[in-house]
Amino acid sequence: MNIDLNGRTALVSGSTQGIGLAIATQLARSGARVVVNGRSQSTVDKAEEHLVDTIPGARIIGVAADLATAEGVERLTERVPVVDILVNNLGIFGSAPALEIDDDEWRRYFEVNVLSAIRLIRTYLPGMIENGWGRIQNICSDSAVVIPEEMIHYGMTKTALLAVTRGFAKAAARTGVTVNSVIVGPTHTGGVEDFVAELVGDDLPWDEAQAKFMKENRPQSLIGRLIEPEEVGNMIVYLSSDQASATTGGALRVDGGYVDSILP
Repeated sequence: MNIDLNGRTALVSGSTQGIGLAIATQLARSGARVVVNGRSQSTVDKAEEHLVDTIPGARIIGVAADLATAEGVERLTERVPVVDILVNNLGIFGSAPALEIDDDEWRRYFEVNVLSAIRLIRTYLPGMIENGWGRIQNICSDSAVVIPEEMIHYGMTKTALLAVTRGFAKAAARTGVTVNSVIVGPTHTGGVEDFVAELVGDDLPWDEAQAKFMKENRPQSLIGRLIEPEEVGNMIVYLSSDQASATTGGALRVDGGYVDSILP
């Protein structure tokens, strides 16, 4: 399948590293003009430089703005008033005993992981509807379906995003705009490498450490390895294309079979 996103502008929130940067990379490879976002100008500049060096001819716009705030979204909109593809990737995570999560922390997680996506959808969906074409994807997690005991506040936000996705898909019905969630499973990032080393020891070669981690700590995975960020990016590229025109309101999985369920 040859996916050509030339002529499309894609915004990926929280895209200076990890899964977000991989998504931005795959979209740029497919010809989209990509808006890269992070909170600091230095990280945005670094990501922009990486993309331009990696993909000859890449068209990148870097915008430093905290999209967990209304002011940050306003700042972004001033630079980029219209997009064709919106990928809500921005998110925070962390572990905490359930009974020790206070009101402020619950609010912080909701503001960053859920309300940031809602604000961006409210900002860009009207223009997509007016143009008769648009793609919105919300990056979710297996934690949306299998709530981790040590990350209830994080899991709650990802479950909420599933509802947000379905609701806005209905709001965009019959307009040419699709809205979907992507449920991502255990993924290979720098932070996860550190996490694996803590659990299985840092004296093993990476391939052996990963295999031990998956066998002992993530045995539900059907692929027996961590997902590479580029594999998430591939799903986003497809959902951003004309070929995905009949896929909307869904929760598609890039989880390596980790969630033991037929449906999300």
